[in-house]
Amino acid sequence: MDFDLSDEQKLIADNVARLMKDKYGFESRKAYGAAANGFSDELWRQYADLGLLGAPFAEEDGGYGGGAVEIMLTQEAFGRALALEPYFACVVLAGGALRHGATAQERAELIPEIASGALRLALAHAEPQSGWNIFDVKTTAKRDGDGYRLDGEKGLVINGDSAQKLIVLARVSGAQRDKDGLGLFLIDADAPGVTRHPYPTQDGRRAAEISFAGAKARALGEPGQAGPAMARVIEDAIAALAAEAVGAMAEAVEMTTEYLKTRKQFGVAIGSFQALQHRASDMVVALEQARSMMYLAAMSTSETDAATRARSISAAKAQIGRSAKFIGQQATQLHGGIAMTFEYKLGHLFKRLTMIDMSYGDADYHLARLGEGDSLFD
Repeated sequence: MDFDLSDEQKLIADNVARLMKDKYGFESRKAYGAAANGFSDELWRQYADLGLLGAPFAEEDGGYGGGAVEIMLTQEAFGRALALEPYFACVVLAGGALRHGATAQERAELIPEIASGALRLALAHAEPQSGWNIFDVKTTAKRDGDGYRLDGEKGLVINGDSAQKLIVLARVSGAQRDKDGLGLFLIDADAPGVTRHPYPTQDGRRAAEISFAGAKARALGEPGQAGPAMARVIEDAIAALAAEAVGAMAEAVEMTTEYLKTRKQFGVAIGSFQALQHRASDMVVALEQARSMMYLAAMSTSETDAATRARSISAAKAQIGRSAKFIGQQATQLHGGIAMTFEYKLGHLFKRLTMIDMSYGDADYHLARLGEGDSLFD
C-alpha cells in the first residue's frame, strides 16, 4: 500500500508544522485561549492564506481539490500544538455536512467563504438526550413559507459560541430515533429565536448549548434525506480526530523521552533505568499502532462500501482510544508531579486525548460494535 505523499501534500505538512513551531508555543497558546473567541483570529487568517481551510474541498466547489489526507496532515500538526482554532468545527464537521449533504449550488455559495476564512460555521447535531446516537433528534423543522422554523435544543456545539452561521440537524418527520426524516438547515447564529449559552470545555476549548424557538432557517440539500450524509460526516470526523490524537500522542512521547534523559535521580538520568526504558518503549509501540490506524481511518473515508467503511472507522477509533489512554497514563507517571500542573503542557495533552476518546463513541463502544458485527450507526 502506498503511503507516499504528493508534493502538494508535503508542502501542506511542512507549512503547517512550521507555522505551529513558530506561532504555537505553550505560552502563546495560553494567550490565544484567553482571547474573546478562545483562539487567534490572526492565525485563522494565516490558515486561510496557507490554503488549509480550502484544502479538503473539491475545486468545483471552491476548494483546492484535497480530501481526507490533507485533513489528516493538518489535524496531526494541530494535535502536537494543541491548537485552539475551530478548524475541526468549521472545516471538518460543518464543511463535511456541506460536502455530503448540500447541493452543488449551496456548496459553491458557502465553501469559498470558508476557504477564505471569512465564514466560520459550526455543526449543531448532538442533543442532551442523544449520547452517541446521532439519529436521536428531537429538534424539529417545520415548513414556513419558503423556509423552515426550528424548535429544540442542541448540546455541545463545538465552537458554537464564535460561529457566524450554524448548520442544524433537525427532524422533518418520523419518530425521535428514526434514521429517516432528518434534514440539515442553515441559520444565522444571531437570528431571532436562537439563544446561545457558551462555556469552556475541559480541554481548553469552547462549546455552546443552543436553543431554537421558532427560528427561521433555510434547508440544505433535500429535507428528510440527511441521515446518510450525517453518518459520513461523523466518520470523517473520527478520522480527523484520530490524526489529532496521533499528533498529541507523539508530542507526549517526545516530551517523556526527553524528560527521562534530563531528570536525574541518585546522580544519574532516570532514563538509564531499564524498567523505565521498557515503559518508554511500550509508549512508542502504542504510538505506532495508533499511527497505522490513523492511516486506515483516513483511507477508509473514501471507501464506497458503507459496512467496510464503518468497521474500519470503528477499529481505528478503538485503537486510538486505547493508545491515547496508555500513553497519557504512562507519560504522567514517568513525569511525576510536574505532569499534573496547569503550567506544564503534558497534562493538557492528556486532557485533549481523553476528550477525543469520549467523542463519537469511546474505545469500549467501538470494540463492542466490532464484536457484535454492527456498523457504526446501526
